[in-house]
Amino acid sequence: MTVTYDPSHPAYYDQADLRKEMVRAFEICHGCRICFNLCQSFPTLFDAVDRRDGDVASMTFDEQDRVIHECYQCKLCYLKCPYVPPHEWSLDFPRLVMRANAVEHRISKRTYHDRVVDQFFGRTDLVGRLSSAGAPVVNAIAGKRGSLARRAMQATIGIASERLLPPYSKERFTTWFRRRTPPLLVDPPGLQGKVSVFPTCFIEYMDPAIGKDLCKVYERNRVDCSVPQGTRCCGAPWLHQGDVEAFEKAARRNVESLVVELRAGKDVVVAQPTCAYVLKQDYPRYVRTHEADDVAAHTYDASEYLAALHTGEGTELETRFDGEVPDRVTYHLSCHLQAQSIGVKARELLRLAGIDVDLVSRCSGIDGTWGYRAQNYEMSLKVAQRMKSEIEEAANSTVCGDCHLANGSILQETGLKPVHPMQLLARAYGIPEER
Repeated sequence: MTVTYDPSHPAYYDQADLRKEMVRAFEICHGCRICFNLCQSFPTLFDAVDRRDGDVASMTFDEQDRVIHECYQCKLCYLKCPYVPPHEWSLDFPRLVMRANAVEHRISKRTYHDRVVDQFFGRTDLVGRLSSAGAPVVNAIAGKRGSLARRAMQATIGIASERLLPPYSKERFTTWFRRRTPPLLVDPPGLQGKVSVFPTCFIEYMDPAIGKDLCKVYERNRVDCSVPQGTRCCGAPWLHQGDVEAFEKAARRNVESLVVELRAGKDVVVAQPTCAYVLKQDYPRYVRTHEADDVAAHTYDASEYLAALHTGEGTELETRFDGEVPDRVTYHLSCHLQAQSIGVKARELLRLAGIDVDLVSRCSGIDGTWGYRAQNYEMSLKVAQRMKSEIEEAANSTVCGDCHLANGSILQETGLKPVHPMQLLARAYGIPEER
C-alpha cells in the first residue's frame, strides 16, 4: 500500500494499491468521525461501516465508490481533519478522492454518456466563446428552467434542467479591457503595485462587470492592471473529473503565460476562489516546475491583495469612501476561499468602507461542476439548505460573495442576487457601475 497523492508516483494509478489506501483512510475516518456533518460522503461511509460492525475492509467496491462520488471537493474536511500532513497518518481526503477519480478515468470505467458530459464541462472556453457570441439566444433558451430545451440539455450534456444557470455576456471582459481608454495613473514612483488579472471563465464570459470594477478599485489604489496573454480556463473541471492529462496541459499553458507577467514585476490576482485555489495549490503539484511554484507564490485572491496593501509596510489602502452602500450586508464565505487559509479579507475591506457584515460560511453545494450535474442536483439542494437558512435569518437585502458558483446557488435558493466584494467597494468609492 502506498500513501501517495502525487500523480507522478508510479503507484498513483494502481487500482489495487488505491483500494488498500482507501481502506486505510476510511478506517481513520471511522475512528474519528469529526466530519460527520460535512458532505454526504461521510454519513454514507459511516453508515456502510456501521452495517459491518466496524469492519471497513469488508466494504464493497460499489460502497467505496459511492463515498468517492458524493464528494464535491469543498475541501472543508481537510481544514477540520487532525491527521493531515505532516501527521504520521498523512490523510488528505480530498486528494484521495481526486486520486480515485483519476484512476476511474484512466481505466475508462465511466460510461459513454458520462464521458460526453465530462467533455462539455471541461471545455469551458469553447462553450464560453460560442455562448457569448450568441448570448441573447443562449440566455433565452438556457434561462427557462425545466423547459423542453433544458430537459434536452440534461439528457445530452448532463446539466440539471432545474439548475439556475448564469447568463452569458455579449461583450467579454478581455474585449472590454482591450477597448477601454487607458486609465491615467500617477507616475511610476507613485505606483503601489502591478497586477495581472486572471479573468476566470465566469468573469470573462458571464459577468465582466466584476472584472471592470476590480480594475477600477485597484487603479483607485494606485495599482496598475493588465490581463495576461494566452491564458484559458484554470482547468479545474478537468481535474475534478479525474482527467489529469487534460488538467496538466491546461495548467502548463497558463503557467507559461503567467510567468511572463511575473517577470514583468506583476502579481497575479484572481477574483474566483476555485480558480485561485487551483493556481495556488494544484499547479505546483501537477506541473512540478519552479515556474509553477513562482506562480503559486505570487497569486492572490482579489480581496487578499488589497488587504495586504492596507496592512503592508510602505503601502496603503484608500479609505476615503464617499459613495452610497448598504449599512449592513450578508457576506458568504465560500468553501474554496476558506480552503486558502487566508482569513476573511473581504469582510475586513467592507468594514473599512463602513459596512456591517453578517458572515455565512455554509457550503452552497455547487463546488466546481458537481452541483450542475443532473445526478447530483437533489443532493446539492440539500447541502445548500443550511446556507439558505442562515442568509434568510440575517435578513439583509444585500448579499455579497466572492464565488460566482456559490452566488448562483444563493440566487436560486433565496431570490437575492449577490454582488462581488469588488463591486461593493467600487460603489463605496463612488465609482459608478458601468452599463
